Amino acid sequence: MTLAKLASAFLARPVLFVIAGVAAAIAVACVVAFALYEMRLDALARARDTADNLSLILQKDIERNLEIYELSMEAVVDGVKDPDVLRLPPKVQQQILFDRSSNAKDMGSLLVTDAAGNIVIDSRSVPPRKNNLADRDYFQIHQQSAPYMGVYISKPFSPRAAGADLSIGLSERLDDAQGQFAGIVVGTMRLNYFRRLFDGLSLGERDSITLLRTDGTVLMRRPYHSEEVGRSIASAVSFKPLLQADGGSYLGTAALDGTERLYSFRHIGKYQLIVVLGLATDDIYAEWRQRSWAIGGVMGALALLFVWMTFALAKQFHRRLEMEQQLQMLADTDSLTGLGTRRALDAALEVELRRAKRNKQGLAVLMVDVDNFKAFNDHYGHIAGDNALTVVARCIVESVRRPGDFVGRYGGEEFCVLLPNTDLAGGIRVAEKIRQAVAAANQLHTGTPSGHLTVSIGVSAFDEGATLGTAEEQLVHQADQRLYEAKAAGRDKVMPQNLHLRAEM
Repeated sequence: MTLAKLASAFLARPVLFVIAGVAAAIAVACVVAFALYEMRLDALARARDTADNLSLILQKDIERNLEIYELSMEAVVDGVKDPDVLRLPPKVQQQILFDRSSNAKDMGSLLVTDAAGNIVIDSRSVPPRKNNLADRDYFQIHQQSAPYMGVYISKPFSPRAAGADLSIGLSERLDDAQGQFAGIVVGTMRLNYFRRLFDGLSLGERDSITLLRTDGTVLMRRPYHSEEVGRSIASAVSFKPLLQADGGSYLGTAALDGTERLYSFRHIGKYQLIVVLGLATDDIYAEWRQRSWAIGGVMGALALLFVWMTFALAKQFHRRLEMEQQLQMLADTDSLTGLGTRRALDAALEVELRRAKRNKQGLAVLMVDVDNFKAFNDHYGHIAGDNALTVVARCIVESVRRPGDFVGRYGGEEFCVLLPNTDLAGGIRVAEKIRQAVAAANQLHTGTPSGHLTVSIGVSAFDEGATLGTAEEQLVHQADQRLYEAKAAGRDKVMPQNLHLRAEM
């Protein structure tokens, strides 16, 4: 197709121009939407890199401090197995068994217990404090376990000393020469260490850091709420991905505060701990949303302008095409109802009468008049009257569905229906259908007995084989006479002629 032919096609069918313009606008919108989606993915990828790096820093820091503390504990384990050390005075034992790292900030006491849980050696007291630790989980786990399980990290607990901070215990099992349980070495670590570590990172108010055991017990969390320490989240949906790998990231909703975050997690060496850093998705996408609103707003405005211009041009093309059509239709179409005018009715009746005579077919004519319409206009106003006429016109059109049938406005509130190839009985059926449709429309009219708008209909017709010896006006006249008879009989009725039209009409 040449460019000239394509242009002619668009001018002849403006809808094609509109479709093309809208399609172009949609295509541009799709490209912009895809670009914005890519920007969203980039924002998430950058946030994931940040979360992974921060969680790695936390993992290394915590693991290094735990390893240092574990080395101090292993030195104690080795020392208490040496008979020579045990024969030394308690003060000397303390100096040999405990190095200065055990006195670092946030590190509590290093203690040695016997098999019954009684403290026998204390890094901070000579003689040792007279406490029993048999009720602590870090003691019971070794008492009930196989000979060696490594370092065990306890659930959070409050030390027995007055005013002491929440702590966790790191414990190792002691065995006697026969391999039987002989007690534990336990070192305590204040949870404030983790709290200060987490607070040292620059994060948003809705971001979070959580340190928890692999059984789901929370050891520390930022933002800090004391009631969350020691709580188990093992049953939470967001906890399950943490056990499926040694590290990774995922999107999830926090069990503790219900905030959606991008989580990056890492297992901390051999200590059965997990550090989880969460960045709130609202913060991740905040900048992206601002840009999206700006870009989307500008592109949306441009798209709307483009579509408006497309419609404006199409409208101009359409107007040019409609000019001739409107001039032709003005004489044949009623401006209010969209039905044929009296002129169009006369032309159609002449054509149908000739066809009926030629083919010896029936022809039915229906004259439809709105009951008490003057009273309706006086009571409800002319605008309501016009609306009522359009309702009646629609009911007539919906009741007359054959392509060859004709519906026209005869004048005022009166309508005329031509039904080719239809006898009187068929005309009566269609008329009754129209009457019922108008009644079912339930157009309010207090001036009628029924309380709603009604119509009266006169029907005239002639059968196949009938001859036509008079003008078409007489056929319409017969229907009009039947119409007035219907009104005289009480309105809201269908009144057919008594005899078929014949040549003597």
